[in-house]
Amino acid sequence: MVTTATPDADVFRAISHPARRDMLDLLSGGDRSVSAVAAHFEMSRPAVSQHLRILLDAGLVSEQRHGRERRYHFVPDQLGPVWDWISRYEAFWKQRVDRLKQLLDEMDEE
Repeated sequence: MVTTATPDADVFRAISHPARRDMLDLLSGGDRSVSAVAAHFEMSRPAVSQHLRILLDAGLVSEQRHGRERRYHFVPDQLGPVWDWISRYEAFWKQRVDRLKQLLDEMDEE
């Protein structure tokens, strides 16, 4: 299995494109070849390969070669920096949702 995460790979940049996020969603369901991934997108196979390369460089997917075919595997552990960043805002959103719930409860009482 080949993983080519570079030290300066930016996971945030890798997931910034909607097609790459969709590819990660697809790969979270199981390993797939480039052709199988490309079948889900309205873009050329070379474009899909470029997107997969960015995900590979960020360490979000690994690549395994079977003869001429390359299969890609989702590596969720590499999303750690994203989770760390998002978790900082968990208390903020919890407070907002609690306030909304309180407001809705007050409206029901009226």
